[in-house]
Amino acid sequence: MFWPPAVLLLLALAASLVDFEGFLAAATAAHERILDRLGWAFSLSSFAAVVLMAIVFVSPLGGARIGGRDARPVLKRWNWFAITLCTTIATGILFWGVAEPLFHFNAPPGFAQAPARSDAAARFALSTLYMHWAITPYSIYAVASLAFALAYYNCNGAYSLSGPLRLVFGRAMEGPAGALIDAAALFALVAGVAASLGAGVMTLASGLGGAVGVPDGAPLRLATTALIVAAYVGSSVSGLQRGIKYLSDLNIRLFFALVLFVLIAGPTWAVLSLGGESALAYARDFLPRSLDLGLGEDSAWSRDWTIFYFANWLAWAPITAMFLGRIAVGYTVREFILISLAAPALFGMVWMTVFGGAALNIDRETQGALTAALDGGGPEAVMYALLGALPLTMIATLVFVFSTFVSFVTAMDSNTHSIASVCLKARRHENEPKGARLWIKIFWGVLIGAVAWVMTSTKGIDGVRMLSNLGGVPGLVILIGCGAALVRLMLTGPRRLQ
Repeated sequence: MFWPPAVLLLLALAASLVDFEGFLAAATAAHERILDRLGWAFSLSSFAAVVLMAIVFVSPLGGARIGGRDARPVLKRWNWFAITLCTTIATGILFWGVAEPLFHFNAPPGFAQAPARSDAAARFALSTLYMHWAITPYSIYAVASLAFALAYYNCNGAYSLSGPLRLVFGRAMEGPAGALIDAAALFALVAGVAASLGAGVMTLASGLGGAVGVPDGAPLRLATTALIVAAYVGSSVSGLQRGIKYLSDLNIRLFFALVLFVLIAGPTWAVLSLGGESALAYARDFLPRSLDLGLGEDSAWSRDWTIFYFANWLAWAPITAMFLGRIAVGYTVREFILISLAAPALFGMVWMTVFGGAALNIDRETQGALTAALDGGGPEAVMYALLGALPLTMIATLVFVFSTFVSFVTAMDSNTHSIASVCLKARRHENEPKGARLWIKIFWGVLIGAVAWVMTSTKGIDGVRMLSNLGGVPGLVILIGCGAALVRLMLTGPRRLQ
């Protein structure tokens, strides 16, 4: 499974270097066609994931233990939560947590019925962040992760992206069909990891450039990319129990420190008030917005934002599932849903409330200073503009830069471990997917870094967004299969899993 996606990605990288405009035009056409033709499927499957996780939680399957009755956890609950949060959050909410609400605040869609830069627009902007970054994405991850964990640990399935589908389709997935799904998904998922690295590189380069007085450009982004890849390789050498575990524990403490700092140093009461109102709006509008198929009056907005995000989460679900499912051994299904879905989704809402709420309030108080930073420096500049409006700017900026760096190194380590393990797929009794050999992890890490640097140095955020949802289609197929596998396990009873 190593050569097909590796060769395809190398060819794509070569094509982008030879004729980037032509390459981007083709990628853009594919991107738009996917959202136009399959937007309804992305929305419905994402909502179905939320419903399915609620049903599984209260069903008898919730009491089944991942790995069987005698399985023992490899991680304590705190470390499990920390790793889950840091490997899924990556640079996503760090990058978009303060930038995205400004887009919605300044240009809300018609269905929001809110004038630009009004109180209603602020509530819509923050509730939209909850919609895009909280329960729904983690439900998508949870469906795929739980199906993978039960298939791999309890049913002796293969360590592969199509592994859970064998619970539904049987031996049909052991032939060309399974190999095709694995290869297509792996290629798209590597592109998605490169997109996430690109977002991290842009954020870090912007912060480092401002701190040391170096202009943000291709050379600085190359150096930043090389630094991240080198750190990830060092973490890989030390392994899961030392590398990712230590980094995640450190990073989650930095996350909480940043949240407390911004909440206390920023417009505290205004943030809490806006957060409460937005949470109520999120709960009220969750059903209709989840079922927005991108076919109405504001279909362009829905496709560009909500459906785009759903496609993005679906693209990430298979590779995330392999890592989160692997570290969940020894815990019950119900514990898995609490730690891998409810807890990180709640933290995401808290982060968005504090940082998104502070950004919206400071932007209004300064007559659009953060919006000006967004227009002039791109999304990567907004966080630094926000921290610049608070006391202890330099200290807070350095902590944020370091936290972003550690966050991405953690996510990069876990994702490339899963990618390499797919290339060496094995079953549970074959000693941990043959160790996900270090040279394969290094190869993917370097190649992903090269793709990310090319995209961020040429097309910036447009290239990153284009890469990030190429895996939406194979991710959709795998998620539907994982959902069907969980339904089958609920119907056949959890006893067979013990």
